Amino acid sequence: MKDTTIDYALRATWQAVTKMYNEEAKKFGSTMAVGFTLLSIDPKTGTPSTALGPKMGMEATSLSRILKSMEQKGLIVRKPNPNDGRGVLIHLTDFGREKRNDSKAVVIRFNETIKSHVSEEQLNSFFEVAELINRLVSEKKIYDKKSITN
Repeated sequence: MKDTTIDYALRATWQAVTKMYNEEAKKFGSTMAVGFTLLSIDPKTGTPSTALGPKMGMEATSLSRILKSMEQKGLIVRKPNPNDGRGVLIHLTDFGREKRNDSKAVVIRFNETIKSHVSEEQLNSFFEVAELINRLVSEKKIYDKKSITN
């Protein structure tokens, strides 16, 4: 194993994946962010706009720009939430569902390709480590003085 830090490996890998997804999305006249948003919207019932940001791990400002662009491209429509008079549901249009299917196919191909190159044990270990990192970060245990041992 190379002398590299865990955060560098995570960052470099995610940047490579992001670049790959954006290059693929470009073939469909889209971006990775739009594809990710399409996949985050429930295709049958729609998704409350306030739930999308947290679901995607995005700030409201960035998400607002993406949604506005998607609305202008005819991928989504905003409708009043019948369960919450103040809320808005984001629904996919027929065109949005078509583009969602394209995005889903790209993600499935990525997953299938990776799975064909690693063993089930390696993949399980990857998910275990990713889950542990997420838990340590979310529980703020990385920089808690009590968690550091000499």
